[in-house]
Amino acid sequence: MRIPALMIFAIGMVWAGAPTRAQTYDPQYPVCARVVSLGGSYYDCRFTTLAQCAASASGRPAQCDANPFYAGGSNAFARSDRRYRPAY
Repeated sequence: MRIPALMIFAIGMVWAGAPTRAQTYDPQYPVCARVVSLGGSYYDCRFTTLAQCAASASGRPAQCDANPFYAGGSNAFARSDRRYRPAY
């Protein structure tokens, strides 16, 4: 019983150590272009506006979309202009 359990554990460790795919989207840019080429397709996430993406994609088969992993969209800790008096 010990040998099959160790084999299952060893196989699990090998699978856990297998290389994984990197994140497809860059979280620093709000717009990505999905470019289709002969070798497959890839995402080009280096655009700040849809117009910039569309201008770059002209002449090649690409589709511009919003980046679902964009990290700069909303800032929960944004500074407000409201002034607070210190409590004494």
